[in-house]
Amino acid sequence: MDPRLYQRIVDATARAYAEAVVHLPPDVVGALERARDDETDPVARAELENILANIALARSTNLPLCQDTGVPVVYVALPPSVPFEQALWDAIADGVRRATVAVPLRPNAVDSCTRQNSGNNTGAGMPAVHVSPGDTFTVTVLPKGAGAENTSRIEMLLPSEVDRVPEVVVRTVLAAGARPCPPVVLGVGIGGTFDGSAALAKEALLEPIDAMDAYETALCAAVNRLGLGPMGLGGKTTALAVKVKRAACHTASLPVAVNVQCWANRRATVVVEVD
Repeated sequence: MDPRLYQRIVDATARAYAEAVVHLPPDVVGALERARDDETDPVARAELENILANIALARSTNLPLCQDTGVPVVYVALPPSVPFEQALWDAIADGVRRATVAVPLRPNAVDSCTRQNSGNNTGAGMPAVHVSPGDTFTVTVLPKGAGAENTSRIEMLLPSEVDRVPEVVVRTVLAAGARPCPPVVLGVGIGGTFDGSAALAKEALLEPIDAMDAYETALCAAVNRLGLGPMGLGGKTTALAVKVKRAACHTASLPVAVNVQCWANRRATVVVEVD
């Protein structure tokens, strides 16, 4: 890979990570503001006000929204002119290391068994990089904190149980309770394979949340009827949005994954200039 392109990928990754952990996307802020304006419970409204104040403070101080700056999940759109090679992963990892020092980020990546911390948010399989073809070279960073990730679930339903998908989604949120810092954003993957449904669910979190189709709206309404509310203290809004991605699956299976995200649905995209 050309050294200049390598450096641009490093820069783009570091910038995207810094942007994601400090500035919440406008569609997420708008959803939180609408939830506050619609809330009648004084405790729930106060919690939403606190969240919005936190967002404004992070923006004004250029500091992370949350002490858990997550682990790096990176999505790359790669045009045909850019080589698909190991150097791409190396550059993204270098960008994560740079952001860890510059932002700074909390070092969260540890060996899964020894629990030894790398100190720079990289390690075996970290950052997780997902590459797809595209017309423009972009790097998107989705920092994923543990509080919400730990409450995510996969269920392998029977093909005849498609009507149970809403039950799986609602039961996941009910079991999570206050742990993922609601109001949550839910990514739901339906179909594919065991691992494929989880990938779909996480990718769904990249979608704008200021619009939902009829199925997503019905799922979101079902979750909000739980009444868990902001921070699990009760209220109208338990979920800001539910986003669904689907894929074909084997005739004998129906995988369903629910990837839970806290109110800080952080994501940022940076374009990489290609000569």
